[in-house]
Amino acid sequence: MRAVVLALTVALVVPEFAAGKTYVYKYEGLLLGGLPQEGLGKAGVKVSSKVLIRAEASTTFLLKLQDPQLFEYAGIWPQDSFSPAAKLLAALNAQLQIPIKFEYANGVVGKIYAPAGVSATVLNLYRGILNILQLNLKNTQNVYEMHEAGTHGVCKAHYMIKSSRISRLQSLTGTATHTYIMKPSDAGAVVAEATVEELHQFSLFNTITGAAQMKAKQTLTLLEVQNTAVAPIGGEYAARGSLKYEFATEVLQTPIQLLKINNAEAQIVETLNHLASNNMDVVHEDAPLKFLQLVQLLRVATFENIKTVWDQYKTKPVHRRWILDATPAVGTPAALKFIKEKFLAGEFTTAEFTQALLVGLHMAKADRDAIQQTADLALSPKIKAIPAVREVVMLGYGSMVARHCAEDPSCSPDLLRPIHDLAAEAISKADIFEVTLALKALGNAGHPASLKPIMKILPGFGAAAANMPMKVQVDAILALRNIAKKEPKMVQPVALQLFMDRTLHPEVRMVACIALVETKPSAALMSTVAGAMDKEPSMEVASFAYSYIKSLTRSMSPDLMNVAAAANVAIRMLCPKMDRLSYLSSTALHLDLYVSPFMVGAAGSAFIINDAATILPRAVVAKTRAYLAGAAADVLEVGVRTEGLQEALKRTPAGDENADRMTKIKHTLRALMNWKALPATQPLASIYVKLFGQEIAFANVDKTFIEQIIDQATAKPRARELMKEAVKALQDGIAFQYTKPLLAAEIRRIIPTAVGVPMELGFYTAAVAAAAVNVKADITPRLPEQLETVSLDQFKNTDFQVKAEARPSAAIHTFAVIGVNTALIQAAVMAKGKVHTAVPGKMAVRADLPKGNFKVEVLPAATPDHVAAVSFETLAVARNIEDLPAERVASLTPGAEPSIPASIQKTMCGTVPYFHVKGCAEVASRHAGFMGYNPLYYLVGQHKARISVARGDGPSFERLEFEVHVGANAAEKLSQVKSRQYSTESESQEENIILMKLREILEAGLKNKNSSSSSSSSSRSSRSSRSSNSPNNLSSSASSIETLQRKVKLLEDAVPAVLAVIAQVVRSDRNVGYQLAAYLDKPTSRAQITLSPIAEKWKLCADAVLPSQHKVSAKLGWGPDCQDYSATVKAEAGVIESNPAARFEVAWDKLPSAAIIATEYLPLLKAARLAGFSLDKAENNKDKEVAFIIALPTQKSVNIIVRAPKMTLSKTNVAVPVAVPIEKDGRIPALENLDIRGTIQNLNIHILKDFRAALE
Repeated sequence: MRAVVLALTVALVVPEFAAGKTYVYKYEGLLLGGLPQEGLGKAGVKVSSKVLIRAEASTTFLLKLQDPQLFEYAGIWPQDSFSPAAKLLAALNAQLQIPIKFEYANGVVGKIYAPAGVSATVLNLYRGILNILQLNLKNTQNVYEMHEAGTHGVCKAHYMIKSSRISRLQSLTGTATHTYIMKPSDAGAVVAEATVEELHQFSLFNTITGAAQMKAKQTLTLLEVQNTAVAPIGGEYAARGSLKYEFATEVLQTPIQLLKINNAEAQIVETLNHLASNNMDVVHEDAPLKFLQLVQLLRVATFENIKTVWDQYKTKPVHRRWILDATPAVGTPAALKFIKEKFLAGEFTTAEFTQALLVGLHMAKADRDAIQQTADLALSPKIKAIPAVREVVMLGYGSMVARHCAEDPSCSPDLLRPIHDLAAEAISKADIFEVTLALKALGNAGHPASLKPIMKILPGFGAAAANMPMKVQVDAILALRNIAKKEPKMVQPVALQLFMDRTLHPEVRMVACIALVETKPSAALMSTVAGAMDKEPSMEVASFAYSYIKSLTRSMSPDLMNVAAAANVAIRMLCPKMDRLSYLSSTALHLDLYVSPFMVGAAGSAFIINDAATILPRAVVAKTRAYLAGAAADVLEVGVRTEGLQEALKRTPAGDENADRMTKIKHTLRALMNWKALPATQPLASIYVKLFGQEIAFANVDKTFIEQIIDQATAKPRARELMKEAVKALQDGIAFQYTKPLLAAEIRRIIPTAVGVPMELGFYTAAVAAAAVNVKADITPRLPEQLETVSLDQFKNTDFQVKAEARPSAAIHTFAVIGVNTALIQAAVMAKGKVHTAVPGKMAVRADLPKGNFKVEVLPAATPDHVAAVSFETLAVARNIEDLPAERVASLTPGAEPSIPASIQKTMCGTVPYFHVKGCAEVASRHAGFMGYNPLYYLVGQHKARISVARGDGPSFERLEFEVHVGANAAEKLSQVKSRQYSTESESQEENIILMKLREILEAGLKNKNSSSSSSSSSRSSRSSRSSNSPNNLSSSASSIETLQRKVKLLEDAVPAVLAVIAQVVRSDRNVGYQLAAYLDKPTSRAQITLSPIAEKWKLCADAVLPSQHKVSAKLGWGPDCQDYSATVKAEAGVIESNPAARFEVAWDKLPSAAIIATEYLPLLKAARLAGFSLDKAENNKDKEVAFIIALPTQKSVNIIVRAPKMTLSKTNVAVPVAVPIEKDGRIPALENLDIRGTIQNLNIHILKDFRAALE
């Protein structure tokens, strides 16, 4: 907006320049960025000069600069001073001395003319001066608004003419105020003095002060009027546009670094070699910055340059990967052409091309050239022959059109003509795949002109809908969502009609509801939806719409404030009984959180569309949305549909509508297991993925797809060949290195300023990860070349030992920039974050699978000085292309006031027990918190943290061992560990021998005892099995675990271990660690797990007994021989008063005092009252027992009773969100035929058979 105040005496006279006169002005333009407070760092540029203006014709004038000066600034404001950019001025002086011509009539600047020797950057400086002279004065009004042209384009301006001043206020992305003092002259009036102030602000947080800002200021003061002529130079003056800023090479130039590019091809080669050679084993800490440099060089390169570099390095794997990772991020037409032509020439693999396209199409500048290249690519016969690649191209085409139309809202619908033609042809041929692909591309584009082609497929709008399956109709509705964000009024009537049409399938109507909410409906429209739901016949539709509206009432997101208010109005109109709809019905859920002071938030939506006919949902969609610094974006969306599978299941017993739900579940599971009988004529399921509102991939899963995967995975020749290659490679040793760079984020906003110099607000994140891996297998005896000749017995007698060493590392650089960015000069305030990690590892793995032994050793590895380093700093930077060594860099925080601590520097170290590994963390921070309470001030400054790891004092760490032994070897291993323990504790070698012999005799006796007792107890086991087949009534039956423990306290004294797990640290002086053992006594259905330190007598024991299918009890004890403390847990299921019920009891003999004290501070009573429980004092409850009883009067409600030592809590008819599948007699139909033990045994048999078959 632009406001003007002018002396009334000249209010009706526009500024004029008299013929034959030269008007000499003093001009100064300043652009400065940083935080508004003084005493902090800022960066900027300044231009000063004399400006000479002389009339050449009645409406044509000359403008010439005299004694121009350029300055740059990076320092503490206002203490530091501007520095002359002398070398840059010398390089530009020839251009700055060339006069330009401009049209000027009635205070309005028209066309601008300049020779070809004046660059766009210099011409923009002239535009900044001419913009001051732009005055649209009206003869009849003193206060008025209008739209007028300027350096920013056409903007709204507000004029105010009052007293002796003119004020013009322009509404931009910021605000620009122009103030004029006019002076009468012979020609009428002349601008005696003009001042322009423009302000752009940006803040991560919602605070009154502390926003980063770019401030532009211009002054133009009339010095004198001369008769000296100003002559144009010889040569042709060509029209160079109007006042509107002309973008030059700043679009290709990142503000992070300024490169002087003399030979793009040679510099690309140099950078490529540097990246390839310095990131082999460990990523260099500055690799991301170097990768950004490679991308920037490729952006200024021609197609021939890129092609030459590729031809030179395409046969070198390391260099090839760097080129393939960098080129898609370039985003220029030349890079896109390179990707296209090299694939068509067969120089890219399909995987390389797909990866390049996924990034390249979404990073490319969306101009008409790139759009045409993508259209040609989509029509290529080679692309059509690869459906997966064609999908990527078509989706990318739609995304490119969307980005182009976002920059140019008046973009032509002709850009989508190829897709419209494809959709029309596919509809006429009833080609479902092509129709789906076209719809998804149109959905990505989101152009309003696509509404009519989409409506042809919608039921009730187009005749073609009758010939399309429901899946296509759903895709057509989903394609409306991006159109709804641009033109909600166009989509609302379509979505509302679809939702209201009760003749349509419920799924179509529910998806229409999703599209309707995307239009952000008003309260009136939302009330219309609520009114229709009162008589809704479909339970699925009612449940979906009600749950969606209700979840929207709680929204805190700024963009959904009006929708939340409308939802609150609508929810009051709906019947409360809808709140009791089953959660098994279709559901929509929206949750969000927004923190206004920090302007950050997150939202998540989930849509579950169910079908009462089967257990599987028809569709599931999940979406996440993020809010940051006032911007919002749909980050990720994933949708899965099972429409084909639903139809297939309806032809099986699972589709019997008269069957109960549990029967449907059984039939559905059986149908899925017998998937080969399903039809192959339609997709069984489909999935799609969206990133930032754009669909990037989708896939259909059908019977053929499943068969291909299974064939690839189970084909015996291929499996045998893969095993042969793997074994041979392991025996010979494997060494490989892999590096992956990524331009993870590049968000830019380039805004012209009044000075004619662009400011950029940018955010960049680049990362490079690398891993160097060496693997070597020692196989004794060495396997022969022909693996098919190896028998299973040979494998059993083979010792496999694999040693691996890996050195993963990563470096991440993040930049946030606000400031001037051109190819000639940069002056910006920058926040720079760096992360560098390098964590090497070394291990050895030994496996003896037939014997059930597995061992992993973690060995010491050479570590760098710092395994992790993180830094964050804020800087003011100024540099120019002609004098890069003189770059000026200043911190935004020169120092803190002495009275307020704003600096932290600490080093914290600690040693890991047992390992004797020392770790240190160094932290240093200096910020501007002394400036006031604002989160931004605490970020501004320098912050660093580093973590280092080294050997500590004391016995050296040799390795970390982790062993697992299963079966008979478990007892043997435990015996060996105990023998070593006894050996350490014994005072003489003689005693050690005696103890070892005793242990061997005892182990042999225990094995004999166990084998004899297993047969004699079979009758007891069978009686126990028969008695557990029917549910028992709940009663206070005592568990048998105490009785069993009185007979045998520790099962290790009665039966051999079935599992042993040993984790220990091997040091130079002793071993430290723990051992876990598991024992199973089948006759008594008792299992026990013990955990104990290797070198101590302390032990933890966990006992469990399963006397029947409806009862289980467990006891936990710890201390020496597990006797110091103990607690018992019991659980049983049965019936109480004809209702299925379950009881849980926790009893204890002795607990640590700390645990008892902790329970006294828990607000259990308060929580129980808040939850609505009734409290009764109880004198008969046990002192050391808590019982928890749950009964199910219905499948959707429970009664709860809690018996504590001093009280009894109870609550009845507690609603549960999901129906519990338990019958009134306590049966669980879904688990009636479940035989866990038999399933595991059959699985083991099948695995063994497959393993043998792979070897034969």
